[in-house]
Amino acid sequence: PVLTALGLSLYALIPRFFPSHAYLGLLIGTFVFSVAAGLGEVLISPIVAALPSEHPDRDMSRLHSLYGYGVLFTVAVSTLFLSLCGTDHWYLLALLLAVFPLIAGLIFFLVPIPDVELHGEEDKKQAASGALSRRKGLVLCVLCIFLGSCAENAMTNWISSFLESALRIPKAVGDVAGLAAFAMLLALVRTVYAKIGRNILGVLLEGMIGATVCYLTAALAPSAILAMLACILTGVFTSMLWPGTLILMEERFPAPGVAAYALMAAGGDLGGSVAPQMLGAVVDAVSASPLSQSLSPALGLSAEQIGMKAGMLAGAIFPFLGIFLLLYMRRFFKRRAES
Repeated sequence: PVLTALGLSLYALIPRFFPSHAYLGLLIGTFVFSVAAGLGEVLISPIVAALPSEHPDRDMSRLHSLYGYGVLFTVAVSTLFLSLCGTDHWYLLALLLAVFPLIAGLIFFLVPIPDVELHGEEDKKQAASGALSRRKGLVLCVLCIFLGSCAENAMTNWISSFLESALRIPKAVGDVAGLAAFAMLLALVRTVYAKIGRNILGVLLEGMIGATVCYLTAALAPSAILAMLACILTGVFTSMLWPGTLILMEERFPAPGVAAYALMAAGGDLGGSVAPQMLGAVVDAVSASPLSQSLSPALGLSAEQIGMKAGMLAGAIFPFLGIFLLLYMRRFFKRRAES
């Protein structure tokens, strides 16, 4: 949390006081709070998993629901602040947001933290036998969280631009009715799972199928309203893909240890980086292609709109691959349990 606050402060203040080095300041600030986010991904999940609980899987879902509520809060505060104060005072918004991790840091300092082992009990049990099967299972979980993160973060990063550029919906409306609604559904589904959730493998499979349908609908629907609803409903289907894969790992490999969570966090963060970048590359390439220029009058769409829709179509690849991965994982873990 301290690194998060420091990164946000550098992000805000370096461009303000050293305008000739504004871009460098943005890079430095982003680097610092990204390191903090990576540490949070690695450490918070195993800390929660180490707490005594009758339903550790539901605790994990409850933990990750706070991400959705955090996005919802940030979008609402940012939209309101920039509307009232103007974009010239953006740095004050970054400083305001830096207050919240400082509060979190104080709370962490005051509360007891359970001991968390680097290598879990499952590592020790598998040291002599079944290590190859365990490693394969862990690799499958990392691939699953990678694809799930791709499906979630591609939409999170592009929904606002897609609604604005492809569907001609104003940015403020796109942020609130699009990204905020997406985040709210993401959080609500995780909260519901924390209350009544079970059969996580089935939930993951349904999520991948639903996300694939939503991406295809967003890309191909002739109606702007239907496309927007598909974007928003992606929040429902992608909600459990990240925390659900962690829950699946914990079910199949009890007490996996911090090292396993680090691998899972790396897989998820890689997906959060690769998918939005890939969508951006597809949008740029298709928008600039001669084919889009020639199709534009016939389709009644600009080249940029065609590029955006192509990007959404490309985004469907990740949950579509996730369907087949989960079908294989179901057979793999069944055989492993029987052996």
